[in-house]
Amino acid sequence: MQNLRVNGDRLWQSLMEMAQFGLTEKGGCARLAATELDGKARDLFVDWCKACGCTVSVDKMGNIFARREGKNNSLPAVATGSHLDTQPTGGKFDGVFGVLAGVEVLRTLHDNNIVTETPMEFTVWTNEEGSRFQPAMQGSGVYVGRFDLETELNKTDVDGIRLKDELEKIGYLGKEEPGSRNIGAFFETHIEQGPILEDQGKTIGIVRLGQGIRWYNVTIKGRESHSGTTPMYLRNDAMVASAKIITEVEEIAHRYENGLGTVGFMQVFPNSRNVIPGEITFSVDLRNPNADTLAEMDSVFTKYCESVAKEREIQIDIDPFWYFAPVEFNASDDVKSAAEKLGYSNMDIYAGAGHDACYMADLVPTGMIFTPCENGISHNEIENTSPEECEAGANVLLHTMLEASERIAKESVSPAEYDTAG
Repeated sequence: MQNLRVNGDRLWQSLMEMAQFGLTEKGGCARLAATELDGKARDLFVDWCKACGCTVSVDKMGNIFARREGKNNSLPAVATGSHLDTQPTGGKFDGVFGVLAGVEVLRTLHDNNIVTETPMEFTVWTNEEGSRFQPAMQGSGVYVGRFDLETELNKTDVDGIRLKDELEKIGYLGKEEPGSRNIGAFFETHIEQGPILEDQGKTIGIVRLGQGIRWYNVTIKGRESHSGTTPMYLRNDAMVASAKIITEVEEIAHRYENGLGTVGFMQVFPNSRNVIPGEITFSVDLRNPNADTLAEMDSVFTKYCESVAKEREIQIDIDPFWYFAPVEFNASDDVKSAAEKLGYSNMDIYAGAGHDACYMADLVPTGMIFTPCENGISHNEIENTSPEECEAGANVLLHTMLEASERIAKESVSPAEYDTAG
């Protein structure tokens, strides 16, 4: 199977077909989790997998598993996948490339009548983006036991609509218990979402580490009053306190190597031009691949908020509602071996974003395959990559999964038994 390759044209056509669900004027995608468009995208994935002989299961969190049988179906499966939901102004490749690279691997195996040593599974995880429902990587987080199933199903969006009801509406509120699949290794293919591979002229990124993430909701409660009649020294302005903290988030990120800090969401009350803001809620996102550094950033941030509250005599509430520890991908050598066997230039890299593979690393040997994206732009409608880069990533995924399947089979029996069976 050394010469086995995916069909790059078919992969690209599949990406363009999937992009029609939520296609935006600028060529991106708006396909939020558990919406009707997400349901249609899921339906297409299921149809494609069933056409290749897979059986499809859905768990109680809406995660989809398409299974292709192997020579020994009692062995743990080698799995791959990502997500189909997008940001409100997302691109055509974030997440969906990882799903459809898996579909292309499946089709290649099917076309060539290859029976793998172990079963193969192809997945779609629910709500990876964390845009409509929080937190991010919600489906994979429930699967590995990081989150409680019922708590997450009862999460609501900004309109008060419950995730469980939306999954049921689109037909993806399954019955299988999360975490019950027999999986022995997991791999996720993804555009880098950063500029490093493009800058270094490398085709494949071997992801060794996953970024640590801390998410907060910050609520500042002041007092709304008339902007024309309230003197400055008598104001209790929630906006000014917010501005100081937002500026400090950027300063914290600059202070630490590989530090990142973002405020991407804000609600202002009463949100009127001539009223001093009385209450503001905003998000804070701090990231670092080093756990100790991220802990220090957290401490500095919370202490600064306390100092602003004291200085301005204002109430500041911090809800540190999500922590994602830095991850080490311990199946990265499988990815490197496949990339080098295929002759693709490659480099070690770390994942700046959260991914479903980061949670799967809790349970099984896991690896990630990065491919370049144009100018490193992602979470944006102009996110772009090339057919050749997608094809390379899918080829590496194909051979990574084949090698992992053979390794799992060998580990399950003695060398003499495996040689006889082979």
